[in-house]
Amino acid sequence: MTSPLVKDRIYRSPQALIGGVLLLAIVGWLGIDALLRGHGHAPWLALAALILIVPLVVAFTLRPAVFAGEDRLRVRNPFRVITLPWGEVASFRSGYSNEVIAKSGTKYQLWAIPVSLRGRKKAARRSAKAEADARRGRTGSAGRGSGGIGAGIGGFGGGFGGLRDADDATGPTRAETDKIMDDLREMLENRGPAESAQGEVTVRWAYEVAAPAVAGAVLLVILLLVG
Repeated sequence: MTSPLVKDRIYRSPQALIGGVLLLAIVGWLGIDALLRGHGHAPWLALAALILIVPLVVAFTLRPAVFAGEDRLRVRNPFRVITLPWGEVASFRSGYSNEVIAKSGTKYQLWAIPVSLRGRKKAARRSAKAEADARRGRTGSAGRGSGGIGAGIGGFGGGFGGLRDADDATGPTRAETDKIMDDLREMLENRGPAESAQGEVTVRWAYEVAAPAVAGAVLLVILLLVG
């Protein structure tokens, strides 16, 4: 009896997707307007610019994704697709960018999981506030147990302050992309030794993205030189 197929976990950047759609809308509007209303070489320049810019926008915003399956990790970056069996993954590293490191020592950046320094700072503040609230709660409980009316008044004040601090501290205490990297590390630990997760690392260049961009760039340069 064969085990059921496990669907890949797909990780993408919502901000990149939204930004890509907006950029494509702006570029398309300007480009089509130039094609329809331009004079002389303007329509040809607009066409060349569209052929150059649209693939680049797609490559850096809509295309990046990380597919984490039962046996392998597939990283789709702007111009490459890297497939790493879990048995060939050495570790994951998070710094100013998130990376997967193969056992050969080669590093591959995870474009679809960008590091958010702002998210890390917010999560760190929430974590520190939660710890402070916990300490304050323990101290308040001890004070109410030994004090009288004054402790009771302090208890009311601490209670209201606790509610306000709890509201301020709501939300995750760890950045979202850091939690994703934790998930990937857990999958590596669980699936790395599996027999079905062994193999070779493969890298495929995305010619379907690079070729139109190069063609647009060449056409744009020719038009500017002819000009």
